[in-house]
Amino acid sequence: MNIKFLSASVMMGILLSSCSSTKNAKNDLAVSLPIETSINLNNVTNDKAPVIINPGRFTVSSVTYRLPRVVQGTYSVSDFGKYIDDFKAINYKGESMPVVKVDANTWTIANAKQLDKITYLVNDTFDIETKGGIGGEEPFSPSGTNIEPENYVLNLHGFIGYFDTLKNNQYKVDITGPADFVRTSALQTVDSKTSEDGKSITTSYFAPRYFDITDNPMMYGDLDVEEFMVGDIKIVLSVYSPNKVHTAASLKETIFKMMEAQKAFLGDINTTPRYDIYLYLSDGADDSPKGFGALEHHTSTVVVLPEDMDEEMLASSMTDVVSHEFFHIVTPLSVHSEDVHYFDYNNPTFSKHLWMYEGVTEYFATLFQVSEGLVTEDEFFNKIMEKVQASKNLNDAMSFTIMSENVLKAPYKDQYLNVYQKGALIGMCIDIMMREESNGHRGILSLMKELSNKYGKDKPFEDDKLIDEIVAMTYPSLRDFFDNHVIGDIPINYNQFLNRVGLEIGEGKVETSYVHNAGTLLFGANPEKGQVFFIDAVKDNSFWNEQGVQANDVLKAIDGELFTMANANDLLQKMFMWSPGTDIHVTLERDGKDIEINTTTTKSYTIGDGIFEKADATDAQKALREAWLKG
Repeated sequence: MNIKFLSASVMMGILLSSCSSTKNAKNDLAVSLPIETSINLNNVTNDKAPVIINPGRFTVSSVTYRLPRVVQGTYSVSDFGKYIDDFKAINYKGESMPVVKVDANTWTIANAKQLDKITYLVNDTFDIETKGGIGGEEPFSPSGTNIEPENYVLNLHGFIGYFDTLKNNQYKVDITGPADFVRTSALQTVDSKTSEDGKSITTSYFAPRYFDITDNPMMYGDLDVEEFMVGDIKIVLSVYSPNKVHTAASLKETIFKMMEAQKAFLGDINTTPRYDIYLYLSDGADDSPKGFGALEHHTSTVVVLPEDMDEEMLASSMTDVVSHEFFHIVTPLSVHSEDVHYFDYNNPTFSKHLWMYEGVTEYFATLFQVSEGLVTEDEFFNKIMEKVQASKNLNDAMSFTIMSENVLKAPYKDQYLNVYQKGALIGMCIDIMMREESNGHRGILSLMKELSNKYGKDKPFEDDKLIDEIVAMTYPSLRDFFDNHVIGDIPINYNQFLNRVGLEIGEGKVETSYVHNAGTLLFGANPEKGQVFFIDAVKDNSFWNEQGVQANDVLKAIDGELFTMANANDLLQKMFMWSPGTDIHVTLERDGKDIEINTTTTKSYTIGDGIFEKADATDAQKALREAWLKG
């Protein structure tokens, strides 16, 4: 038992209790007190959770209360105020006060000196997201909220807002739920009370300021939780699988191996004593989320993925997705601009450097897997080639800094996904250039370590000066690269960089999937007949060739489930998630006759563009490649 921690917790509980008991006393001013908030999961009606906000006494004539329009880590509008119903301001007599709704996320209350508390109901975004939304953009699932009898995804920025003048106030958060709920949160717990009938527990949490409300998600309900150590980091893995298809225990080894490799890759970059991973597995129902991916926080990440992934595909997806989020502890969490440090949730400005925040992070999440032996070099090269091809499908002649700074606006917002493609490739090019300039000794990871030492989580950099600083810290050759390909709009010739490590982009045998050949879909559709069929490209797919599949063969059923136009996307997604070693039963129709394929999947290949070793690669280039891939 950590006595110091226990004492601090007890003292904090006393402090908060004392604060709450001084209502109408001389020291009850809102500017001096933690903002008391409560969410009652026992009183949910129609998927709406009641929230009470008790700020203390105001001395100003009016106050403004907001929910976030945009939250950190996302680069789109969420408008969490759209999900609020029955907003009321209550005075000290228990009477309703007039409220003016200024916009989707903002409420102004006059006669604020009389304001006692605010109450409202919160709709969950998972439900509304999948029913077509309620106008405008919708929150990306991992930043959203879920309210259902068995599971509550509590991204607190969807439940709790802030007063304009009190963003730096402390918060006391009370969450009441059934006693049999499993609850996980990285926020400091200061108290826990069980109801007299033993059916309910109210847990009190402490947040130093509003940022900590947005930065510490929670999950409540029928959860499966595993806690384990990776070196000196405590990992808390919370999994909600509605049909019990996957468990935290089944993912534990994958997460342990991944986190252990990440720690080895990062070396002496400071880490966190605890890291929470919240995984919500969507069963594909109408009211389940469809936006798959993750959202990072300083010490946690929320992940949403399909439940019907097989164990190997889920493990692979978790490695890709969670490793990306964990690498955010480097940037923007340790290295970030003033736009990030002083984030405005209602009217944010954005840094020019998404190439670094998201691109370099994605590059690390790809590179560490080959560096630490989780994937082969060929698998790594395939991932890089996929990013090259995907980046070419977006606007390859657009300034990355201009796109980043204007990411909420057209035409730039439609190019945001390129941060995970070209952004990662920018990181790769810088890495190779630094390796070459330093005879293999320095790379982009060492650059990020130097930037972390110079700045850190509490000291932001000036946005317009970052590239100049990087050039000064590294090599003059990077100046032209930034001017031409990051600030400028000249597409990158990746062969110029790959050649330096004895590689080239060329045509050859490349691994592909069961639904496409290196990006070319294998299927067409006839909506009038309700049919999905193989097209000519199937002849170039080794797996389907071996099964004797021909162009115009109609997909009739997969593992006994009939193809319809309504479920075609779901079944193709299921095929996409097949991995080698999967037992499959496919029914095709050819010339009016059924053809049954009962087999076990093997790796599939096609002829396409890939990254291959140059025939004339020199020993020096091979040595530089080794330094690049293995550090």
